[in-house]
Amino acid sequence: MSIAENIAQIRAMIAEYSLASGRPADAVRLLAVSKTFPAADIAEARETAQQFMFGENRVQELAEKAPVLPDDIQWHIIGHLQSNKAAKAAELAHWVHSVDSEKLLNKLQAGAEAANRTLKIFLEINWTGEESKSGIRGTDEALRLAEKAAACKNLQLNGLMTMAEFDATEARLRETFSGVRELRNRMERELGLALPELSMGMSGDFREAILEGATIVRIGTAIFGRR
Repeated sequence: MSIAENIAQIRAMIAEYSLASGRPADAVRLLAVSKTFPAADIAEARETAQQFMFGENRVQELAEKAPVLPDDIQWHIIGHLQSNKAAKAAELAHWVHSVDSEKLLNKLQAGAEAANRTLKIFLEINWTGEESKSGIRGTDEALRLAEKAAACKNLQLNGLMTMAEFDATEARLRETFSGVRELRNRMERELGLALPELSMGMSGDFREAILEGATIVRIGTAIFGRR
């Protein structure tokens, strides 16, 4: 199947799961994870499937791709972001999904201010507590960072991002995604924030994520193939 056919198939599934979650068919957006794939594949997805949201792991890779692709593409940094790459990320990306420390928050704010732009961000939550994953552990720390993020004038905190365990059961997936959703709801209640977005779900678990309230799903393999 072509990239456009893959995207059409995934969009149909997203719409089905969104309706099953009690929301409109278009309540969930597809973020095409283009990391390690060539710019030509991104261009094909944009031209043949009108896909405009793409996710990259590395700032250096984004810096190579962005200049050779159309300006209407929205770039999302989804991988762990080192603080020394934050200024470049704030200059190039439209969204950063992986904010997990006050140091990174401050670096992104400084970078966005220097670039005279507003950067949309997510706090990354390590709900499962896996040592191999980055992300904020503990609700108190998450609440503290959310309050700090809300005070950054060049950053717009839009919600939370998480990754579930790779080999989790359906019940465990639902538990992880619902837990992050409830944390988002708590932040809204206790901090008075509007956090409309939940970046949850990948190629293997986006159904469960959507059923638990995801608004953005991050899918690469099912679109572009194996890396």
